[in-house]
Amino acid sequence: MRIEDKIALARGEGKVDLLLSNCRMVNVFSGRVEKASVAIAGDIIIGIGDYRAKKTIDLKGAHLAPGFMDAHVHIESSMVTVPEYARAVVPHGTTTVIIDPHEIANIFGVNGIRYMINSSRGCPLNVFILLSSCVPATEFETSGADLTSQDLAFLWGEEQVIGLAEVMNYPGVLSRDPEVMAKLKAAGTRPIDGHAPGLSGKDLNAYIVAGIRSDHECSTLSEAREKLARGMFIMLREGTAAKNLEALLPLCTPRTCPRCLLATDDRHPDDLITEGHIDFMIRTAIRAGIDPVDAIRMGTLNTALYFGLSRLGAIAPGYQADLVVFDNFKNFKVERVFKAGRPVARKGKLTLKGWEPKLPHLRGSVNVDWLGLGEFSIKAKNEKAKVIGVVPGELITKKLMLSMKTKDGFAISDTRRDILKIAVIERHTASGKVGLGFVRGFGLRSGALASSVAHDSHNIIIVGTNDGDMMTAAIEVVRMSGGQVVVDHDEVKAALPLPIAGLISPRPLTDVRRAITRLNQAAHDLGSPLKDPFMTLSFMALPPIPALKITDKGLVDAVEFKIVPLYGEG
Repeated sequence: MRIEDKIALARGEGKVDLLLSNCRMVNVFSGRVEKASVAIAGDIIIGIGDYRAKKTIDLKGAHLAPGFMDAHVHIESSMVTVPEYARAVVPHGTTTVIIDPHEIANIFGVNGIRYMINSSRGCPLNVFILLSSCVPATEFETSGADLTSQDLAFLWGEEQVIGLAEVMNYPGVLSRDPEVMAKLKAAGTRPIDGHAPGLSGKDLNAYIVAGIRSDHECSTLSEAREKLARGMFIMLREGTAAKNLEALLPLCTPRTCPRCLLATDDRHPDDLITEGHIDFMIRTAIRAGIDPVDAIRMGTLNTALYFGLSRLGAIAPGYQADLVVFDNFKNFKVERVFKAGRPVARKGKLTLKGWEPKLPHLRGSVNVDWLGLGEFSIKAKNEKAKVIGVVPGELITKKLMLSMKTKDGFAISDTRRDILKIAVIERHTASGKVGLGFVRGFGLRSGALASSVAHDSHNIIIVGTNDGDMMTAAIEVVRMSGGQVVVDHDEVKAALPLPIAGLISPRPLTDVRRAITRLNQAAHDLGSPLKDPFMTLSFMALPPIPALKITDKGLVDAVEFKIVPLYGEG
């Protein structure tokens, strides 16, 4: 539309395409709720007020808000494709997501990022990309790709690419690692997201001065306050694995609210279906006493301003007509969603037809050298062993020192004390590498669990009570070209194939949810007390998060950032 035509329509000369009348408009600029009508022409808001229109929808006093925005999410962690993800979140009012595709980038590198870009085209969802800065996340694991600053240079020109994703390698920032410096410099003035749990004092100053302006890893109020006071935008996270929203809501005051954003990070199918998405976070914030307009602003305008998305995040002339109709602040139930001026969802269902893009093709990604792999045997020693201690509901773990149960000169699982064997098999290059250790907290009395979802390099991770079931589980994951499985007495009890990068199912979200429910129930039947054993398992291989993790290269002390032996204090 020509600028002259926009001006004419805004002045009331001619008819707009759509008028949403009789609504309570949430004004994220003034902080007020206004009785208003909103005029739309094409994909933009032309004006606020009474206009002649080709079509009028009477909202009958319902509330109207800007489309919700997720400031940081890994879509791959939902285990569904981008179109299926859009089908799930748009009816909840989410019209924009800022994604870091580092899960699939760890498998396929640049091609993985391009896959996510191409998968999003045509979706009724704005998908903006931050280029993955840490692939692999650390040197202590084997990934399927190694994204250098030169690799990322091929992607900076993509229209959807708007910044650099979470810089997990904060030791690399502080030590001025040349490759980390090159990525930061290449980002220029674009947004650079942070990931620095527990970073404080002068090290935090140094991290921020490098150009990193946000953090989604705050788990305590004091940490969030320090980072906000030093100029960072704080992403209040409420995912499936990490839930920090309620703990951090006291951070949000009328003065600090503009620096607070809402993010899910990782949100699994069951939570998307039963709780929702950003709408759930806004509802939770309102019920906790946050001013309703401030709560909505954290999930709309604040995100748009941080990422420089000047046409999104508000209801005002010239803004894209991404709009959410909801009942009231108490229930906060989304009733309708408009995307770029078109009605796309109503009463929890996507109504838009004929938009589904054809998904790009990816090669297989699960490659294991069975001959070079050997067994999962661990020789016994007369020393205590390091054991990963699970902390339910958290990404962090404990570093335990425990004596091992032995048999015929080998250390074995001890179900009575809930000490189980854990293994990570490299699955990208068929190197035959396997890391072995022990973990406490899974509670299995028999059997084994295995998954090709193991953040961030996504090798095959297995926990079990015996070597035979662990091997059967690993074989089944490879047979499915990636996935998750529960095995007991050499029998597959439940399975979820994830043939796209070993991370994603081509099936609908509801099918994936049912499969995950069966997996978790099968794990519970074997004795696990964890709400979501597979989610917990997936984070046992994440070296950037303290304290003790395991990769295909062995045990990693995630505090000292080094590979450590299984036995002894070293």
